[in-house]
Amino acid sequence: MSYHECAVSHSDRGGALSAMNLAFVDAGRQYQTAWLVTTLLLVLFLLVGTSSAAAQQRIGYIDSDQVLDQLPEYGSIQQELDQLERDWRSEIEAQQDEVRDLVEDFQARELLYTPEERERQQERIREARREVEQLRSRYFGPDGLLFQRQQELMRPLQERVLEAVETVAEGGGYDYVFDKADSHLFMFARPQHNLTEDVVFELGIDFEQSN
Repeated sequence: MSYHECAVSHSDRGGALSAMNLAFVDAGRQYQTAWLVTTLLLVLFLLVGTSSAAAQQRIGYIDSDQVLDQLPEYGSIQQELDQLERDWRSEIEAQQDEVRDLVEDFQARELLYTPEERERQQERIREARREVEQLRSRYFGPDGLLFQRQQELMRPLQERVLEAVETVAEGGGYDYVFDKADSHLFMFARPQHNLTEDVVFELGIDFEQSN
């Protein structure tokens, strides 16, 4: 999970936090228009880079995946979310096994049922399947419990990272800081504009290069 949708101007922290928060669910599904606008803006900066106005703009970038990997609490959050997912998937699988048992029992006895009994057993199977889907949606739907817990755990981390990005951007005189974690945004970026290590230091952590 990463902040793939972070296109941060240091003067617009609230909007950036909102975009980063939603990036933990399926970002591509919900933000195609936002990505198009962001990409067009980046292309515009590159095209007009020789103009005097563009020369006054300072644009940096971070790799939010690397920033997150440096934070010890991020690993703990991931472990908790992974455990929740495993537990809830096991619960769903147990209900699926119950549905399978109902189907097998129905098939074994079908010829013995009266029409009324057959309809009643078929309705039991349909209802059991509906319950499985409802449980799946409750846990893993767009606004399901996993997403809600994800938001709850990640919000403080997002706040810290954004504050660090703003401090580094303001200290270095950067007008925009983009997130390089999404490869669709960056085809080329000069290393001297990479603020990832600076942001990690601002968070009070010694930067360790990923293997």
